[in-house]
Amino acid sequence: MLNKEIQVEVDVLHRQGKSIRAIERETGVARNTIRSILRGEHDGCYGPRTARPTKLDPFKPYLRERLEAAGEIHLPATVLMREIRAHGYDGGVTQLKEHLREIRPAPPPEPIVRFETKPGSQLQIDFVVFRRGALPLRAFTAELGYSRYAYVEFTDNERSETLIACLERALQHFGGVPGHVLCDNPKTIVVKRDAYGEGVHRYHAACLDFTKHCGVAIRLCAPYRAQTKGKVERFHRYLRESFFNPLQAGQADLVDVAQANREVQPWLQDVANCRIHATLKERPVDRFATEREALRPLPLPYAGQCQRFVIKAATQIAVPTPIESLQHPLSVYELAAQEIGA
Repeated sequence: MLNKEIQVEVDVLHRQGKSIRAIERETGVARNTIRSILRGEHDGCYGPRTARPTKLDPFKPYLRERLEAAGEIHLPATVLMREIRAHGYDGGVTQLKEHLREIRPAPPPEPIVRFETKPGSQLQIDFVVFRRGALPLRAFTAELGYSRYAYVEFTDNERSETLIACLERALQHFGGVPGHVLCDNPKTIVVKRDAYGEGVHRYHAACLDFTKHCGVAIRLCAPYRAQTKGKVERFHRYLRESFFNPLQAGQADLVDVAQANREVQPWLQDVANCRIHATLKERPVDRFATEREALRPLPLPYAGQCQRFVIKAATQIAVPTPIESLQHPLSVYELAAQEIGA
């Protein structure tokens, strides 16, 4: 598009005695355009180009009627190509596909159904990455499905032991155990989906042992269907925009795990869990008062239980079995020798 500035520049150069060829070199404007500007025939704007006729033009009414008659039934370009070929079309398939993209109705977006759960029924968990590299920063997030009451803990890894420790502290924060935990499909949770048949998965041994200890079931999202646990997914964006970005923007050094954990607990108590939730139109802390009553009691600390097993096993190994206990008294051997001699 030629603007007024270019027209003025062409006119000025022409008044300075420059030739059309010299003006072309300086401005990059084609010579015919320069001539039209100097004659006052160019207003600085290009009009829409006239569409060039194509071989497909005679068949466009047929294609439109065919798609309208098909309705929601999808007709591939290869099928329509075969049909118009029979009517004399000898063009290519590229212009046919481009035309179909213009006239096909856009598919409706896939609806996202928000499943509301009963109090104490579901806990959604996940990890969200804030920074990779030499100083990684991640956050374990857990949100109760009914109340949207949330727990956050920052870490520098997503290892199995980290996941279990964060989940245990989340349950302690909530003061009880929900019916099931909804999560993605990381190797720290599920080793192989459908390993023993459809819907029967092989879980990571440590994760399975912890959930057995707590008496909580694991439910997995369908692969590539993150919106299944959309409650905690939407919380990730809120966590980043409301907590992390303001915290990081206020200082020169990178926020580390220790600082993030110090700052996030007051934010959860005073901001996140006390805000009016956009979907619920209520405060999570108020709904949590109802949900907390539906949670089952917490079990004994899992880490303490493991420690007792280690101590017990070490004690059993440390106490040797006396060698004498595997032998008979010498008098027994003397008596046996006399009987054999007799």
